[in-house]
Formats: sequence, structure tokens, C-alpha cells
Amino acid sequence: MREPAVAGQFYPASESELDSLFSDLFLHPLGAGRIPRYNHEGERNIEGGIVPHAGYIYSGPVASHFYADLAEDGYPDTFIIIGPNHYGTGSGIATTMEDFRTPYGIAKIDRELAGLLTREIVDIDELAHKYEHSIEVQIPFLQFFKREIQIVPITMMIQEQVIAEELGKVIKNAISDSGKDVVIIASTDFSHYVPKRKAYKNDALAIERILNRDIPGLYHVIYKKNITMCGYGPVAAMLTATKGKVELLKYATSGDVHHMDEVVGYASFKVNRR
Repeated sequence: MREPAVAGQFYPASESELDSLFSDLFLHPLGAGRIPRYNHEGERNIEGGIVPHAGYIYSGPVASHFYADLAEDGYPDTFIIIGPNHYGTGSGIATTMEDFRTPYGIAKIDRELAGLLTREIVDIDELAHKYEHSIEVQIPFLQFFKREIQIVPITMMIQEQVIAEELGKVIKNAISDSGKDVVIIASTDFSHYVPKRKAYKNDALAIERILNRDIPGLYHVIYKKNITMCGYGPVAAMLTATKGKVELLKYATSGDVHHMDEVVGYASFKVNRR
């Protein structure tokens, strides 16, 4: 079992406190503007998404836009959640066979799909996931609408373009071989600790490339403008593994939540099959 690493820090450690906070996040002025109802018979048009992973009070309102649309669209068989490895522990590209515990219960690993992913560049490495928050913080959002879910978490310490695109192809092939309905979630924040005006300006450049599915352009602008986006590899892998239209749902910064001199940028996107 993979125990929570940031419960009580990035998000509440109790179920009742989580319920209350999620209601606030969805109805926040920067949030989705509604508390959606889970649709058991949704169209299942969403195949991917990009969401932030900071503390809920800062990035939660922006993340709520994707999760509101996802709940109304209905859930797939499995979620593949790709996040950066912030701590530099474990393998360069790693999944795990340990189920994730959260205040809402257990998110089970889809071991069949995880096994298909580990045929090439993805290792099984629990250490890579032990402390990492970028994936953990997404799971309570998913469980808020449906407690029993299946996930395949993947951390990326190596985020070079060639590796990210190879991972995307591995994911795409594994999904095809499994025959399962899967949503791929890339976890990333955008600019880190820069003035608000600079975050808006630079992040808009990265957002434009994402909307155009321009992976080489995304890497180019990140390097050229020194955009401190922590999960560009997961984003590139998700874009490689999906093929639908990318839609920006919301962009804001931590400075839009609370006044601060230096901010972190957050964005929510969804990828529609049609």
C-alpha cells in the first residue's frame, strides 16, 4: 500500500474536511462555478487532460474545471496519471503496483494495464512514488465523485522530448492492447515563483503550443524563455498518446488566489475525442 505523503499538507487528511473543501473549490470565483453531478451514463468524450498539483487552496479552483467536466462526461475504466518526479528518487520513468490510500479510501492499481506499460521504458519502482505529490493530489479529486477507481500512476524524472514522446507511444499501444477505456491525466504547474505579469506572458506561450499540439514548439519555448513548468514531459507524453482537440478550460496563478509578489501558474485543459 502506498500511504499518503501530503495529506494534511496539500489537502485535508479527513473525508469530511475534503468534502467541505471540494464544495468551496468548485464554487470558488476561479472555480468551475458548479458542483457537478457524476454522470453514470456520460458520453465519454474526454480522453485526456492537464491539471495542476499544488496545494488545493491555490491550484484547486483551476483543477476543478477539468474534474467538473470529467464527472459530467462519466468515468473510464482506468485513469493513467503522469506526473513529474520532484524528488529525484527511483527510476527515471516509473509506475508502481502499490494501491494508493487517500482519506476517501483505496485507489486500486490496474495491474493489467500497468503490466502492459512495463514492457519497454517504464519500470516498476515504489520508491519513485513514495514521496511524490504530483499524482497523489489528483486522486481525491477523482474519488470525490466515485470512491472506487482504478489508476496507473507514472512518474517522470527524465522529461526530454524523445523520452516523453516514446512514453506516449508506449501508453497508446498499451491502451490499444488492453481494449480499455482510459483517460490520461498530465499533472503540471506552469511558471514558478515569478512576477504575476511574467507568469501570464510566458505561460501563454506554452499554452499556445499545447493547444496546437506542437510538442517541439512547447520544448523550444520552455527552453528559450526559461519557463519553469515542472511537468512538460507528462504533458508531451499525454499529447502523444491522445489525438483529440485540446481545449483550455482555465488559467490563473496563485497570485489570483492570494496577493503575493511571486506566483505559480496553473492551467486546466481537456482533450476531447470529437
